[in-house]
Amino acid sequence: MKALKKRTIQNLTVIFFSTLFAANAAMAATDLTAQESYARALAKNHQQETDHSAHENPIDKSQDFHGVFYGFLPCNDCNGIKTTLSLKQKNIYLLVTQPARDSSREFYEKGKYSWDDEKHIVVLTPRNESTTRQYLIKDEGTLVQLNSDGSEMSKELEESFSLRRSDTVKSREVHIH
Repeated sequence: MKALKKRTIQNLTVIFFSTLFAANAAMAATDLTAQESYARALAKNHQQETDHSAHENPIDKSQDFHGVFYGFLPCNDCNGIKTTLSLKQKNIYLLVTQPARDSSREFYEKGKYSWDDEKHIVVLTPRNESTTRQYLIKDEGTLVQLNSDGSEMSKELEESFSLRRSDTVKSREVHIH
């Protein structure tokens, strides 16, 4: 009988440990599934937190198109006009011109600028209500002055009436002749 009791205890021990291992494996699989589900939920929540498109304001591209532009423009009664156009944030601009002659006085013009995305034109409106200036946006780094009526200059003159953004030009000195 002792042998039978011992055998029964061994069988019960094997059954107990088998059940325990099987339950542990099932719990491990359940834990792994839960962890994966939690990771997916965390990633989705993080994506929703970083997706600001739902409450984003419409983009005003004129706010992105700012910088300092340099050029040496032609002049009828001098060797040229050194020109610096600074398009600042909040659509404010500063235009500094300096004729290349004995008296090298600088002239300043301040005002607001607007951006026409369809026509690719920047319009400068001075504070003193004088005539506006228009520049064709040739590319991100080049503005080409337009005629007073807003028409484009001839292709031969286009290069002479171009202003280049400072980060696309090595130095300001390249414009002084």
